[in-house]
Amino acid sequence: MLERIASPAETTAGPATPRGHRLDIDGVRVRYGQSVAVDGVSLTVEPGEILALLGPSGCGKTTLLRTVAGFIRPDAGRVTVDGSPIDHLPPGKRGVGIVFQSYALFPHMTVAENVAYGLEARRMPKAEVVRRVEAALAAVRMEAFAERRPRALSGGQQQRVALARALAIEPAILLLDEPFAALDRALRLDLQLEIKRIQRRFGVTAVLVTHDQDEAMSMADRMAVMRGGRVEQVAAPAEVYDRPGTPFVAGFVGTTNALHGRVEAREGAGYRVRLDVGATVPVESPRGFAVGDRVVLCARPEHLALREAGDPDPAAWPARLRLSLPLGPSLVHDVEAGSTEMKLHESRRGAPPAPGPVRVALSPAARPTLFPAGDLA
Repeated sequence: MLERIASPAETTAGPATPRGHRLDIDGVRVRYGQSVAVDGVSLTVEPGEILALLGPSGCGKTTLLRTVAGFIRPDAGRVTVDGSPIDHLPPGKRGVGIVFQSYALFPHMTVAENVAYGLEARRMPKAEVVRRVEAALAAVRMEAFAERRPRALSGGQQQRVALARALAIEPAILLLDEPFAALDRALRLDLQLEIKRIQRRFGVTAVLVTHDQDEAMSMADRMAVMRGGRVEQVAAPAEVYDRPGTPFVAGFVGTTNALHGRVEAREGAGYRVRLDVGATVPVESPRGFAVGDRVVLCARPEHLALREAGDPDPAAWPARLRLSLPLGPSLVHDVEAGSTEMKLHESRRGAPPAPGPVRVALSPAARPTLFPAGDLA
């Protein structure tokens, strides 16, 4: 299955050659009574890749993960690893390691016994069990805690043990089910870095389920954004953020300002759009629109710039600054133009501006996304 976990001595000898396994999810459909939880989802996770399943609660991401693990039988579709179907196999025979949000450690066992549990269930020779436990604990830097019980560990340490237990069986696929949700912000970042380091070292193919967009964007090679049991977009995190495929993706991944308008003319590689807030702006877009079409321009907070109230730029529109909040090195501006509310980000330079009349314009480097108005529903 997976490349053998290095021994403690080998873990300091430099990175191993990545050698992961390919996971294919082909047309998987899962129903709960009359409700469709997963609706014909097809995804491929390449060897050594982390794919994040991202979406709101109830979108089907956890159901899909549990289907891969074998805890749920799909009503249609199939799951394969390296081209071989695994749907007929019970969870323990699929070569899948799972790390849960709740850690799921046995409280009466030591750390080493918890990590050894899956190996002993597979009736491995004792010497091999000892070797793998030592190697897995060394990989997560928990070898010094082998004889402690879970109650003597912090949340982050318990999650490292859960990861070691999943790695010890040398899985073909590593499944991570909201693994950081119970941790505070600092521990969450530390463990994200740890898992990414281990995943890169051993070339593990992994699927991460999360509702946290920052988590998905920082850890994943690609993201699959889900909604209502379906996948709305699959792409690298930067592409999902910069070129969202749907208004839902634009609003769920990051923050977006939805500005309604109408296409006035075709212009270069895009269109000239008259916005309802009172300005005409050029927008590049690969989508096809006709003059007169109602559209929605989705602009990230950093795509908009605050101007003085008397700025004469015809591409700027009048607005009112309601509030400015410092956020680390940035300022977040809360702005309204009629019934349209907007959020703007800019670098913090001195004191925040006072509330009052302003103008807003697209930043020169902005690349907002244009959608048909009907897609916003």
